[in-house]
Amino acid sequence: MANKEKLLTTAVYAGTFDPVTNGHIDIIKRAQKVFPNVIVAVASSTPKQTLLSTEERVELVKQACEGLGGNLEIGSFSGLLIDYVRSRDASVVVRGLRAVSDFEYEAQMATINGQLANDIETVFLMASASVSFVSSKIVKEVAKYGGNIDSLVPPCVASKLKQP
Repeated sequence: MANKEKLLTTAVYAGTFDPVTNGHIDIIKRAQKVFPNVIVAVASSTPKQTLLSTEERVELVKQACEGLGGNLEIGSFSGLLIDYVRSRDASVVVRGLRAVSDFEYEAQMATINGQLANDIETVFLMASASVSFVSSKIVKEVAKYGGNIDSLVPPCVASKLKQP
């Protein structure tokens, strides 16, 4: 029983969030409905070339999540996600899926995480249809060429990406 109680206590939704999109916010809101506590963890060590610094990404996630409720915490981490999850006494990793194409990579990561820590579960949440096409990569590309990203990202992100 103790393990089941821990399982439902705290979930970590980790990602690069470069930048945070309406798709990410959709997954955060839905995770809050399932888990009593949700930690949004911005990865500072990533093989991806990021547009924004870790500090900027954390700040934008905080701004985008204002008013979403008291069961939400936002921060950053480096190193293995599993180590961070354990350090936060969490036992669930939340991953968002937009399309079937996301599943192969996410299933691979969940399998590896399961091998590293079989006491930590991965839960997949499908993005809502209205945001299933949104990715940070697409947002950056559209913004780079001056396209309108207002419907793809929270207002704070649109404002930040429109800055010269």
